[in-house]
Amino acid sequence: MTATADFATPDLAPASDSKALRQAYSCFPSGVVAVCCRRPADDGSGDSRELIGMAASSFTTVSLDPPLVSVCVQNSSSTWPLLRGAPAIGVSVFAGDQIDVCKQLAGPSGNRFDAIAPLRTADDAVFIPDAAAHLSCTIHNEIQAGDHTLVLLQIETLRADPGVEPLVFHASTFRALEARRSG
Repeated sequence: MTATADFATPDLAPASDSKALRQAYSCFPSGVVAVCCRRPADDGSGDSRELIGMAASSFTTVSLDPPLVSVCVQNSSSTWPLLRGAPAIGVSVFAGDQIDVCKQLAGPSGNRFDAIAPLRTADDAVFIPDAAAHLSCTIHNEIQAGDHTLVLLQIETLRADPGVEPLVFHASTFRALEARRSG
């Protein structure tokens, strides 16, 4: 004879309730990154290439072999079509003290790099200085996923400083991590 345990039924909302869905998504912290490049010159008539970049708060690691990370980009983004044609894309994992820089990169495109002296590779991947990590990437794959595109990026070269606390997006706000001491 099998024993039946009593259990409570959770109070669940339908996924079609966008407010409840956003609230559920906000319970999971995600990394915050800058995704940037230097736009290739259109006509080769000089150094008129502009910096292109955006902040993304849905960043995660994917695979060690091959080395892959992912970002999700809204299908309505006007920046992603400019980034996707680049030979290399720089991903900067924001440090915990870079909230203002992150907000700036999420703001109007004409002001995203004001007062920022970005770092750049020979293949025009662009990075935010003092970030916790820099990943020079190429596009591995793009997967349509509802109102977003899941972009898989293959890491080609990198620099990381695990001693720098990262910026995290959780409960619709930016946060820094705190190390817990076992006691």
